[in-house]
Amino acid sequence: MELLDAIYNRRSVRNYTNAKVDKLTIEKLLSASIQAPSAMNSQPWAYAVIQDANLLKEYSDRSKQLLLGLLDKVPELNKYETALENPNFNIFYNAQSLITIFAKSKGLYSNEDCCLAAQNLMLTAHSLDLGTCWIGFARPFLNSPEVKNELNIPDSYEAVAPIILGYPKVNPPAVPRNNPEILFWK
Repeated sequence: MELLDAIYNRRSVRNYTNAKVDKLTIEKLLSASIQAPSAMNSQPWAYAVIQDANLLKEYSDRSKQLLLGLLDKVPELNKYETALENPNFNIFYNAQSLITIFAKSKGLYSNEDCCLAAQNLMLTAHSLDLGTCWIGFARPFLNSPEVKNELNIPDSYEAVAPIILGYPKVNPPAVPRNNPEILFWK
C-alpha cells in the first residue's frame, strides 16, 4: 500500500471480528512505531499490550465507572453519560488487542513524540488490513496509580495513546474533511 493511500483511507474502526492479531504482526507494528521522529532523538516511548478479552472487558467497565465519577469535573463527558452507563457499551469495542503507548518521561516533547509513534502504528496497521482506534476514554484509567500498580507500570510513565487493534468487520467510509485553515503564507 502506498503511503498516501494509507493516509487518505485509514479510518477509526469500532467493529471487529473475534480473530486475534498474532504476536509477529504486533511486533511488526511496534517496530514501525519506533521509527517515528522524536525531539532530540529521546525515543520516550514504552508499550503495553493486552490481548486478554476478559481483562479488556473488566478494564472497560472500570474505565466507565471512573469516567462517570468525573462528570462533575469534566463537563465535556456529560454527552457520553448514557453510553457510559450502558452495561453493554465496551469502550474497547470488543477488540481483541489494546496497545498503549506510554511516555517514559515528562520530557519537553514526550507526549508529542508518542503521538507520532501512534500515527506510525495506526498507518502500518491499516497497510496490513488491520483496524485501529485511539481510545481516549482509557487514558484516565490507565494513568491511575491503582492500574499502574496492577500492570507494573512505573509511576512516572504516562499513558498517551491507548489504541485498539483488530481485524475490521467493516471498513468505515471516508468522512469529509474541511479544507486546511491557512493562517498565512508568506
